[in-house]
Amino acid sequence: MGLMGRTGREGSRASRTDDFREFAVGRTNHLFRSACLLTSGDIHLAEDLVQETLGRMYALWGRVSRIGNPAGYAQTVLVRTFLTHQRRRSATERPLGELPDSAPYSGDDPALRIALLDALGQLAPKDRAVVVLRYWEDRSIEETADAMNVSSAAVRTRSVRALAKLRAQLGGQFAEFAGR
Repeated sequence: MGLMGRTGREGSRASRTDDFREFAVGRTNHLFRSACLLTSGDIHLAEDLVQETLGRMYALWGRVSRIGNPAGYAQTVLVRTFLTHQRRRSATERPLGELPDSAPYSGDDPALRIALLDALGQLAPKDRAVVVLRYWEDRSIEETADAMNVSSAAVRTRSVRALAKLRAQLGGQFAEFAGR
């Protein structure tokens, strides 16, 4: 094979790698914040989920032209990776006696942040995913259903159930945050 053939292919591969690197740099913080919410503040697991998500996205990056919204697809991959992790038996193992490290947060009230993460942590994984997708990611019911591979009715049911649990857990003090 001539030198021109290699250069063209290597140039194309380098361009795809550069495109993916730009995408990953631009989306990593957003994916990490979503992963922190999904994992109830477990930043180590959140980092693992983001890394696995980006790895999966890189593996199919050559076909990215078929994906209309790579950022939305990455969020879908993140949620599905989280749900797969939750199905594993070891996913319920958590160290006791220590508070998890906190993720970067720009809000003024750390007590509110801890209360919300604790309340999210009490939800079932699929309920937590619905809350994060619907209210954090601001996705429609249909988009959430597609991301989770469930029906729209299941998303509506889980939303109502999860918000009721959050209201009960947060009590009157934080009702305004759980009542959207």
